[in-house]
Amino acid sequence: MTNRIILNETSYFGRGAREKLAEEIEARAFKKVLVVTDKSLLETGTVTLVTKELDKKHISYKIYDGVKPNPSVENVQSGVKVAKDNNTDCIVAVGGGSAIDTAKAMAIVCTNPEFSDVVSLDGTAATKNKALPLIALPTTAGTAAEVTINYVITDEKRTKKMVCVDVHDIPVVAIIDPDLMQGMPQSIAASTGMDALTHAMEGYITKAAWLIPDMFHINAMALIYKNLEKAANEKDEKAVEKVGYAQYIAGMGFSNVGLGIVHSMAHSLGAYFDTPHGVANALLLPHVLKFNGQACPELFRNMGNAFGLDMSNTTDEEAVQKVVDAVKELSVKLHIPQTLKEIGIPKEMLPTLAEQALHDVCTGGNPREVTKEDILALYQEAYE
Repeated sequence: MTNRIILNETSYFGRGAREKLAEEIEARAFKKVLVVTDKSLLETGTVTLVTKELDKKHISYKIYDGVKPNPSVENVQSGVKVAKDNNTDCIVAVGGGSAIDTAKAMAIVCTNPEFSDVVSLDGTAATKNKALPLIALPTTAGTAAEVTINYVITDEKRTKKMVCVDVHDIPVVAIIDPDLMQGMPQSIAASTGMDALTHAMEGYITKAAWLIPDMFHINAMALIYKNLEKAANEKDEKAVEKVGYAQYIAGMGFSNVGLGIVHSMAHSLGAYFDTPHGVANALLLPHVLKFNGQACPELFRNMGNAFGLDMSNTTDEEAVQKVVDAVKELSVKLHIPQTLKEIGIPKEMLPTLAEQALHDVCTGGNPREVTKEDILALYQEAYE
């Protein structure tokens, strides 16, 4: 069997790393830069921390701030028009997963115009050309979109979150600057951090798991579990930095092996109810972990050890439960909602959500085979 790893060409890490942005743009001779972000990051001044670096070097740029949470096909198409009107030769994405995912889809469509409907990018589309060069600067510590070959766009007409997987979409440069993450509101830091933990844990037990991604996942989950509470609740600078790096490390792993049904189920919630992705993952993760524990209890011992738990002299069932309890306890400490009822999901919609989750691209990677009835039971368990 042959395994594959795809990563960025170049990545920078550290406080102030954004200073490398102008240097990279000049070295690559880009002339028409489009900054893709959302209005809230403009208002808070986070984007200014980045554009100041362009201003210092007198690099011309335009700003597209039409990104919204759970970005839609319309977001992408509007952004593509702006990019084309500006003769853009480089996109700079500043934001969380929504901004970077929007930028990825825009960059793909710009060089593969036959996919301008965007919906045809769903799954593993047969694009022929590399995306327009994209430089990504994440402002949240969660999605790792800056290092993955995945992006998620909502098709509002079909009420579906499209998980697009394309080796041509990966940013040419990723800049992980904890200064850009430091000002995240507690709720966003908490939910995006739990998203990153879900990436690490699901990636570690997915069917396609192997040695190199395993190393990424184990180290990522250790860093996140031990630092997320301080990063989100206390804004501890060292903890923010560690979680920021950990989410990137997790991205290097799961981008190359896939995920499981926590993400499948979270995608359904996002498509129908615009549920924040990190909240959905955090809420569902303990329930799915317990379900999947029957398939790979030995891996739960390794995850528990990474957390720093005492896993000695435990039965398989006890090992799984220890990890499940630790994850749930962390989620509670982060003040994340614990039930679907709490976030207003109508119970009568659970069968519809289960049907869509069953056919999500992430379901195939789950370590335990699932049916619609299994997924429905997990939603019901998470309901109240």
